[in-house]
Amino acid sequence: MPSLDPARTALLLVDLMERIVALPLAPRPGTDVLDAAGRLAAAFRTAGAPVVHLRVERPGVPVQPAGSELVPDLLRTGEPVVVKRTIGGFQDTGLHELLTGLGVSTLVLAGIATNLGVESTARAAADLGYDLVFAEDAMTALTADEHRASVDLDFPRLGTVATVPGIVLDGRG
Repeated sequence: MPSLDPARTALLLVDLMERIVALPLAPRPGTDVLDAAGRLAAAFRTAGAPVVHLRVERPGVPVQPAGSELVPDLLRTGEPVVVKRTIGGFQDTGLHELLTGLGVSTLVLAGIATNLGVESTARAAADLGYDLVFAEDAMTALTADEHRASVDLDFPRLGTVATVPGIVLDGRG
């Protein structure tokens, strides 16, 4: 895959919250996703590219369930956190306006669950005209079959599927 321009690319980390990372997941555990997402986020930060965190909240409840905060080791001071109340990250969240303000035209997506929050966010992003890259080894789902369906069938129609080591930001792409 060609290198990505850090001035035009953002990393979207979807629902990397304590209670979601702790679920029984496949094809890889949430801790493996956190490790891969952490490496990817470090590369983005080093290149000066934005890292944006998406976090889901249940609508209409006075208190969110325990573990609804983002995994603390992944978030850095000053990085945007977008709260969503639907499966995808764009509906009534201001995410598109945030990304537009940052000059972003390419999104690299990672998170949990592959076929839910990640895919729903990706479909809306594609409709809005973003170029998409999917960090396959930085996502997982409730079952391996759900993950594979998104990665093998849907994501190639929306963008490029890659692994964390293959995602390079250098501004010459």
